[in-house]
Amino acid sequence: MTTFLLVPGLFMGGWAWAAVAAELTAQGHRALPVTLPGMAERAGEDPARVGLGEHTDAVAALLDAEGPGIVLVAHSYGIFPALAAADRRPGQVARVVFVDTGFPEPGESVVAQMPQLGLLDRAVGGVIPVPEEIPAVHAVPPAELERYHHLATPHPVRSVTDPIELTGAWLKLPTTGVFCLANGLSLEFARSLHGTGLPRFAKLAEPGVTFFELATGHYPMLSTPVKLADVLVRAAAGEGLGLYEGWSPPAGG
Repeated sequence: MTTFLLVPGLFMGGWAWAAVAAELTAQGHRALPVTLPGMAERAGEDPARVGLGEHTDAVAALLDAEGPGIVLVAHSYGIFPALAAADRRPGQVARVVFVDTGFPEPGESVVAQMPQLGLLDRAVGGVIPVPEEIPAVHAVPPAELERYHHLATPHPVRSVTDPIELTGAWLKLPTTGVFCLANGLSLEFARSLHGTGLPRFAKLAEPGVTFFELATGHYPMLSTPVKLADVLVRAAAGEGLGLYEGWSPPAGG
């Protein structure tokens, strides 16, 4: 039995992982969906008091309560508090799973890493409003799309502007990346990043780092929850492809 701690992305709470958690439980594992401060059923909390530090504290507290041996799963924005917590508590974490997201550098914020999202341009009253739609490319079924719009909540601004605190302890942890192909992330893209030779991408090719690709969009917990759960179980077992496993460079490359 493996314990999975499931950290959601922007605008979502633990509810986003319901179908994944149900499948993991059916396979005999423990699944603990996380609702971060100020989100979902905690949306009544003052957003001015909720930043990345508070989100990190919440994940770290769960690692303390449930570890060691946790498989820490984070989707999108969730990698910021999840990785910061794992960096504080590396002895509690067996593996970090990145679901359609990358990893930040020390001192980096969400808005610095992903300026293309224009999050601050939409901010009002200390929160970022829920987007009006999820593009069809992300393949979220109508019922799940309706549930998203019913349950999604505005996201505290400070959580995306605060810089992440990392010592580098997390770099020693086994990791798995789950790429959602319709959103543009893939093994090919990861190889291109590693090929730049930049130190921040060196971990991508290290032993103990594996990858999976899913033929879906950015919200696999909503679009393909059973497939995602199966991938998480395999990731926990150390399965998946290495960055260059089975890969041959193009002719003339």
